[in-house]
This record gives sequence, C-alpha cells and structure tokens, in this order.
Amino acid sequence: MRTVRGPDGRTYLLVKQSSDASRVRDPETGEEQHLPNDDLEAVSGESPLETAARAVPEPVRRILVAVPTERGLGLLVDLVDRGPLPVVDLLGAYDLCESDLHGLLTEFRAAGLVVEATVYGERGYEATDAAKEGVELLRANGARE
Repeated sequence: MRTVRGPDGRTYLLVKQSSDASRVRDPETGEEQHLPNDDLEAVSGESPLETAARAVPEPVRRILVAVPTERGLGLLVDLVDRGPLPVVDLLGAYDLCESDLHGLLTEFRAAGLVVEATVYGERGYEATDAAKEGVELLRANGARE
C-alpha cells in the first residue's frame, strides 16, 4: 500500500495497481474507486498507515496515541470532567503512585492533552480543548452502541 494524490488534490491509499488504472481508498470514508494511473502522483515521505489513521479525528488520535491504559484514560476523563485539579488532589484521589501519576501527566502534556495550571494557589493540571473534544467524540461514539 502507498499514499498517492489524486487529480482532485485529495490523498488516497493505493490498494491495487494494474497497467492502466489503480484501485484507491479514501482514508476518510473507506470508499474505494478506480482512477487512471496517469492521474495519480506518489506522495513521498508519508506512511500509508499514517494516512489511514487520519480517518480518526485528530483529538481522538492524540488520546489513542498518548494514553497507555484504562487507568490513564480514566485520569484524562476525570481531568476533563472535574479539572483543573491541584496535583495534591490528584495524588489523593487515585490509586496511582506519585511516579505513575507524573509519568502519565508528562505523556499527556507532550501530546497537548493537559497543561500546567495554578489551582487554589497550588500547582495542578487542566485538560486542553483537544482533550475535551477528543473525550467528547469518544463518548458520543460509545453512546451509539
């Protein structure tokens, strides 16, 4: 599989190529179509797996990449729901040791899911808009089941 650009400027995944035409998949919809090979341009430096991942909304991708466990997801959801929260409250509220809590928060910060905040004069953390949107999208999809 390769990433290609079609005549409409959109990015596609090349599924199968024959002598005259190729079957391509739209990564956003999953729909496949045939396009002439002459109309396709290879996109260099872009992994087809990264192209396929873009079918998932960006805030949800951030969460999926940054959150390693259900406990981590629970921490993020709680920050979205109750935040901002001081570190001292976070340490007292969960069954996480200090090093595990700080490890998760560091990962979340690196992914742009939380930011440091001052809460009641103490150091704390607050969920970003990307985290709030991602959790909202995950909840909306879960509610449909």
